[in-house]
Amino acid sequence: MNIDRIVLAFAGSMVLISVVLAHYVSAWWLLLALFVGANLLQSAFTGFCPLARILARLGVRPGQAFRA
Repeated sequence: MNIDRIVLAFAGSMVLISVVLAHYVSAWWLLLALFVGANLLQSAFTGFCPLARILARLGVRPGQAFRA
């Protein structure tokens, strides 16, 4: 897996976990989904993603152009 796919999988997992926790534990867990969504939105405009930087420092290979 490359950085792009890991970031998308992590963000999607966090949103799903947040929704499940909000349903079973407390509605305050929706703040996690809000934070993840806001981070994805700002990343789309600025190109800065904290998780992508962490993964790059850990040696995960960067994303490549999509090939059919």
